[in-house]
Amino acid sequence: MNYKDLLVSRYFLIFKYTGMIIMFAGAAILSPLFVLFAYPEEANYSFYFISAGGLAVLTGLLLYIYGIKNKKEDVELSLNEGSIIVIFSWLGAIVFSAVPFVSGLNMSWSHAVFEVVSGWTTTGLSLVDVTEAPRIFLLWRSIMQFFGGAGLAVIALSYLLPVHGMGLYMAEARSDKLLPHVKRSTLMIMRIYTFYTLVGVFLYYISGMGLFDSINHSMAAISTGGFSTQADSIGHYNSLSIEIVTIILMFLGTINFATHYTLLKGKVKTFFKNAEIRFMITSLLLLTPVIMFFSLDIIYPYLGENLRQSFFQLVTALSTTGFSTISFTGWPAFANFIIILLMLVGGGTGSTAGGIKQYRVYLIIKSIYWEIKEQFLPRRHVSSNYLWRGESKFYVKSEHVQRVANYIILYLLTFFVGVGIFTAHGYTLLESMFEFGSALGTVGLSIGITGLDTPLMVIWTEIIGMFLGRLEFLIILYAAIKLFKDGIYISRHKN
Repeated sequence: MNYKDLLVSRYFLIFKYTGMIIMFAGAAILSPLFVLFAYPEEANYSFYFISAGGLAVLTGLLLYIYGIKNKKEDVELSLNEGSIIVIFSWLGAIVFSAVPFVSGLNMSWSHAVFEVVSGWTTTGLSLVDVTEAPRIFLLWRSIMQFFGGAGLAVIALSYLLPVHGMGLYMAEARSDKLLPHVKRSTLMIMRIYTFYTLVGVFLYYISGMGLFDSINHSMAAISTGGFSTQADSIGHYNSLSIEIVTIILMFLGTINFATHYTLLKGKVKTFFKNAEIRFMITSLLLLTPVIMFFSLDIIYPYLGENLRQSFFQLVTALSTTGFSTISFTGWPAFANFIIILLMLVGGGTGSTAGGIKQYRVYLIIKSIYWEIKEQFLPRRHVSSNYLWRGESKFYVKSEHVQRVANYIILYLLTFFVGVGIFTAHGYTLLESMFEFGSALGTVGLSIGITGLDTPLMVIWTEIIGMFLGRLEFLIILYAAIKLFKDGIYISRHKN
């Protein structure tokens, strides 16, 4: 088999697996219909979901049928091939998921795409009026965040795809395997993820939240998504117990699944040795009193209220969840600046959270420390620098630091471009940094810019930011370069 034939056969596999994932997305679009058992009066909205889900399943089936021309099942996909599958699967899921919002809620395509991108990327910025929207749409928003948090490829690898390589797994912004076998790792992720969600529903319910709200908020919290069934988010309930449950779920959602697995195996000391756990705890312990006593003491003069509001908002920003109990438009500039920094940092690698990721930031900080330390060591001294990840030490090499630094630079360049677009539309620098930082970090907090009257250029800037932030830039770049190179090669060797 020559290279051209091999290349074509690989694209048959890409069509096949993309089709399978889009079929799953179609099934997901049908899943909100279960709410009709509790709310039969909303049956008139069922057609919008049946038509969109059916169209997605049909499209996926056609891609699958076209792709099965390659009979080989036991394959290993490269990262570049996995990237193509992930990109096209996500784009397909987004397009079909937007259909019910366009046809059922009369939203424009731009606004509908914004809503579903915010859902699938677990951002939480919203253009839907939750006080008027039917429950079937509210549930669909939460389901998107639940599946988006786990990742379409991770779910597919768990239950659908006979793929054994790391390519597709890593293309979904995952890197740490819980178990030696990829499929077993993804199954373990889904079990942990589902278990935490069910626990969250129970805890919300016994804390006084209604069952429907409990289901929605638990899916949104563990996915670090932030969609709420209430216009005032978690602040609507004004309940300390509900806020504590939310903080716990946000913490769980922002922790790497490999680190979860370490804790569930009873290795508590190893759990707290992990770089991201140390970074998260240290950051919150340092920054909570900083904004309490240097910024928010005027707004919240009572110590208990100050601590409650400060800590919740810092956790929701760092975990990139986006739930809130207050309005950020009334906060001092310094407090909002701290929130922006935490939104940029984000949660754990391999978790449901967004942002640059705590591991990358921690690694750069440690590399600076190691660089300074090297200057005071004997010339012939050989040091082995490492960080704890999951159950083991990860020995850091210079190329690891370089890759992380490159990613952070790319992330910040994108951030500055987005902020520039916002400021060009007349928003202040602080407002622009807050809102686009929230979109790029898939956070969902808003300072008041995002709304139905927001300029379309700004809306699409946020859409692109959310998409880039969720799929981590390089995956999109890998897919684009491979498609371009393969297209050129095939076109040059048609005969």
